[in-house]
Amino acid sequence: MAVEAEEHELRETVRKLEATVATLEARLARLEDAQVRPAEPRQVVTGPFTQPHTPVAPAPAKARRDLEAHLGTYWLSRVGIVALIIGIAYLITSYFGELGMLARVAAGYLLSAGLGAFGLWLSRRHQLFGRIIFGGGLALAYFVTYALHFLPSVRVIESQTLALVLLAAVVVTIVVIAQRMHSETVAGIALFLGLHTGMMSDITTFTLLSTTMLAAGALFFLVRNRWVVVPLSSLVAVYSTHIVWALRNDAVAPGAPSSERLMLSLGFLALYFMLFTVALLTRPRELSTVACLAFALINWGGLLLLGGYEVAQWSDGRLFLFFVVLALAQAGSAVVAREQRAPPALFHAYLLLCVLTLAAAMPAEFSRSALVMAWTATGATAALASRSLGAPLLRWAGMLILFTALGTCYFFIPKQALLQAVLLAAFVLAERVHVLPLPTLMASRPHATEGLLHAAGAAGAGLALVGLVSAWMPSGLTTLGWVVAAFGLFALGFALRERWYRLAALAVLAFALLRLLLVDLARLPTNQRIVTFILLGVMMLVISYTYTRLRDRKS
Repeated sequence: MAVEAEEHELRETVRKLEATVATLEARLARLEDAQVRPAEPRQVVTGPFTQPHTPVAPAPAKARRDLEAHLGTYWLSRVGIVALIIGIAYLITSYFGELGMLARVAAGYLLSAGLGAFGLWLSRRHQLFGRIIFGGGLALAYFVTYALHFLPSVRVIESQTLALVLLAAVVVTIVVIAQRMHSETVAGIALFLGLHTGMMSDITTFTLLSTTMLAAGALFFLVRNRWVVVPLSSLVAVYSTHIVWALRNDAVAPGAPSSERLMLSLGFLALYFMLFTVALLTRPRELSTVACLAFALINWGGLLLLGGYEVAQWSDGRLFLFFVVLALAQAGSAVVAREQRAPPALFHAYLLLCVLTLAAAMPAEFSRSALVMAWTATGATAALASRSLGAPLLRWAGMLILFTALGTCYFFIPKQALLQAVLLAAFVLAERVHVLPLPTLMASRPHATEGLLHAAGAAGAGLALVGLVSAWMPSGLTTLGWVVAAFGLFALGFALRERWYRLAALAVLAFALLRLLLVDLARLPTNQRIVTFILLGVMMLVISYTYTRLRDRKS
């Protein structure tokens, strides 16, 4: 009986386990089926009828709402305040002259105060939107102060000194308020609108002075808070204002500018350049590499183009001196950048701009053979300096300048054996220089970057050698000259143990064979064909024998 009881208990236990496993299997099947099948429509009661409702995936709608919200809140508010301030500025320019003296001042500042107060009120609920309106009120206060002296129809202040003092006070007020609020939005809107409303009227020395003060205010935020957008937009604005000023002056008084106007223009450009360079090189480690490069490139480009244009209009003879001074300024900035432990990319960028400025200066002083020699010396020096300074970008710049010299020699002064020989030596020198690539500027594959430089140097040396041999060979033996140049490249490649010279030699040899088959067979006389084919065969056999011996040595 005890045995039967134990068997019955065991059967009951097995039955319960089987039931549990079956239940688990059914539940697992339902879960897997729910994952495979789409969600079933749920019933939504809408009055007396019941309709199936399929849920909609929210992701696309969310993305659309984000884009719409960004356009509506960010861009529309900024474009709207710009349009509003420009419209009020035109209102002041056109109609405020009909008011009395006190009415002009009161109406202008009441408008700016009302707009600013409205922005502060809005910022309690919508901080960003309210600060945009408040920044527009500050910009309007600046324009009113600017107009009270500069616009003849609204003029109240006759003294330019007093007007500049008042404008400086307004700029300082804008800076202090934006700094106390710690709002880049207020600073950006106020200074941006202040810079651009000044361009709505005639641009004079007074305008340039006021623009400089606004730029100085923007640079305060770069130095103090390391804000980038506000000073970068100011940098673009000051050079844009100067372009308009220079073009309008040329339209009014065409021809060479007077020495006074030239000194005035160069003085402002030098001031812009110095302000932004000093601000950039003050604690540059706290700025991103992209921001540093943007400031350096725009500042250099503005001074190069505007200053070069003004000097060229006045006297071509002074253009070379201007470029040399600018190159020295870039070199000095590079020294300061290294002393300040700036991002390495900024140091290398200043060196690159120095070399490019020197290369741009050469056509202003030299021509033809002297120009090619000057470019060759500049390119070779840059390549050599890249090793001692650890600046791989200089090597790229040097190679680019050497190719410019080579192209000038080929197209404008051919058959110059001495120039081609100098270029050949310069390309070999530039190719032999080895500089470790800069990871932040170069590709992530430094060996590939180095290989490109070796290939470029070998290609330049090959072209120079072809030009050198072609200058010596008679006109009917051009193809034979190419073969001789290929032979020389093979010898150079074997001597320096650099495969790129040998690959360049194979390319030159291939072009020589094509020319021989397509051109020389139909044009050359019998004697020259005999000489060409015999020498071509001998040289190709010598080269092939050299490759055979090298292969046997390796095996």
